[in-house]
Amino acid sequence: MNDISLDERLIFALDVADAGEGKRLVDLLQGEIRFFKVGLQLFLAGWWPMIDYITGRGCKVMADLKFFDIPETVALAVEQLQNHDIALATIHGNDPIIRAAVARKKGDMKLLAVTVLTSFDESDMRQLGLQGTIADLVLLRAKKAIELGCDGVVSSGLEVKSLREKVSGPCIVVTPGIRPGFNADVIGQDDQKRVATAKEAIGNGADYVVIGRPIRDAKDPLAMARSIKKEIAEALAAR
Repeated sequence: MNDISLDERLIFALDVADAGEGKRLVDLLQGEIRFFKVGLQLFLAGWWPMIDYITGRGCKVMADLKFFDIPETVALAVEQLQNHDIALATIHGNDPIIRAAVARKKGDMKLLAVTVLTSFDESDMRQLGLQGTIADLVLLRAKKAIELGCDGVVSSGLEVKSLREKVSGPCIVVTPGIRPGFNADVIGQDDQKRVATAKEAIGNGADYVVIGRPIRDAKDPLAMARSIKKEIAEALAAR
C-alpha cells in the first residue's frame, strides 16, 4: 500500500490508564501522528467518547480490542464498532469466528486478524504442546485469515518478509512490538519478545508500525516521533 501518508504509517499506542491522559497525548502528538491505537485499557477507561474524541480531530483509530468469543458474540461486537468511524479493528479466532466477523463487517473499516502476539515466543509454543516455529504459525494463520476475508493481519516485524512472499492477494500488515534501537535507555524491560525497529518492519513490507512506550516515555515525544517517521521514510524509499 503505497498511498498511505507518512503521518499515518506510524500508529501511536494510547496504552494509558485514563481518558484524560489519552486526550492529552492525542493533543500533543496529532501534529506528527494522525493514527492512534485504542486498546482494552484505554477503551475500558474512556469507552466510545475516547474513540470519538480522536476521530473528531480528523485522526484515525485502530480499535485493538482483539475480539475472541463465540462467533455470534464477535459478530455483534464488530457491528458495534461500525458506528464510530474506526479505520482498523482486530480479532482473534478460528475459522467460524473469523467468518462471523467478516460477514458483519461493513463500510470502510478494515478487519485484521492477530496472528501471534509479539509477547509470545517458541518457548511458549512448547508449553502449549505446539510444534514448528513461530514463523510457521504466523504464516498459517495469516493465510487462513486472508482466505476467509480479513483485510489484513497483525504480525511482528520478524515475519513480515515471509508474509509478503507467501500470502497471496491484498493484505494489510500492521506490526507492533517496535523498539527503536537508539531509544534503549527509555525502553527498559517489558513484555515484548519478538521485536524489530520501525525501519526493519517497514523495510520487510509492513504497512503500519505500532509504537507506544518508546514515544510516550521519551524526554521529547514529538522529536522521537519525527525520528521514527524519518526511519519509515528511509525504509520506504529503499524497498
